[in-house]
Amino acid sequence: MRGSSDTGGETQASRHARLTSYPSLGVNSLWVWRNTVPLWRAVRNFVVIYSARYVPFLRWKLALYRLLGAKVGEQTSFALSATLDIFFPELISVGDNTIIGYNTVILAHEYLKDELRTGLVDIGRDVVVGANCTILPGIIIGDGAVVSAHSLVNRDVLPGATVGGVPIRHLNTRGNEAEVPDADGQ
Repeated sequence: MRGSSDTGGETQASRHARLTSYPSLGVNSLWVWRNTVPLWRAVRNFVVIYSARYVPFLRWKLALYRLLGAKVGEQTSFALSATLDIFFPELISVGDNTIIGYNTVILAHEYLKDELRTGLVDIGRDVVVGANCTILPGIIIGDGAVVSAHSLVNRDVLPGATVGGVPIRHLNTRGNEAEVPDADGQ
């Protein structure tokens, strides 16, 4: 469902509806991370992803991310220090000819006090994500969208939309801001 969204006037599905929740059983979920991710896999992913952050060759970066199970399109560019989710890189999909900016973090999990939540992140084709952005789990960014630098992507981005801010808001072509509708269209 790469970069798809409803174009018929109905609202998009909520990001939270696409997340899978695992209770932490009385302790904050980060204390029990090894119940969900084997140590060997966390170490392997850490070494590969942190190596890829500094590799100057884009083809090598893509090969390293694909090795971990991330679905990465052709001619996609990850800038210096961009970071995929260490524990669940296989839940990340990035379309062809997309740019992920400097120091951007793409998360496919959230460790919370009472639960761990995981969710697919689906970034479409021809997307530009600026520097220092954070993309939360369960997010869909549509084809041709633009996310400005220093943004928190906490809700879906429609194809061709330009968004920015913390949390994101729709930015029209004249530079005026308008609020991004949530899953209920409000």
